[in-house]
Amino acid sequence: MKRFYAGILIALFFASLPLSVDAQQTALDVLPSLNSEPLPEIAIYRSESCGCCTKWGEHVESAGFPIQDKMIETMETFKQANGITPELSSCHTAVVDGYVVEGHVPAVSIKKMLRERPYIRGLTAPGMPMGSPGMETAGVKAEAFDVLAIEHDGTTTVFDQIRPE
Repeated sequence: MKRFYAGILIALFFASLPLSVDAQQTALDVLPSLNSEPLPEIAIYRSESCGCCTKWGEHVESAGFPIQDKMIETMETFKQANGITPELSSCHTAVVDGYVVEGHVPAVSIKKMLRERPYIRGLTAPGMPMGSPGMETAGVKAEAFDVLAIEHDGTTTVFDQIRPE
């Protein structure tokens, strides 16, 4: 019986300790041993003249992704080869860990995809949504947009909803 009460006292002691974990953090964020793997490299394919593509590359690099910046002249051919139709298209196309990432997809959405590993071709933020990573403009309000999952058959579903404050 003494062991029983000792166990309860120990449990109560640990339950009474304050938690210093932010409500937004997950168990994976708190346990560094489970979250210490480096992020995979993102290869960014873009035209030489695209400035917002460079800004997007800086965004994903600052989120911890090593990047490889590749200028190519045949963007449309590259997009088609990776299943990007005109409706899903943006200015640049990236490849990360077997997935395609089209346009100004936030790094947080890419990390979510890599964590969940869905059976999809990749992600897209069609067009060039104002306020999306790389498309920030002083004095222009960021717009809400959806990050779409591209299925292997070319159909899409909403993967993430980006709603600026």
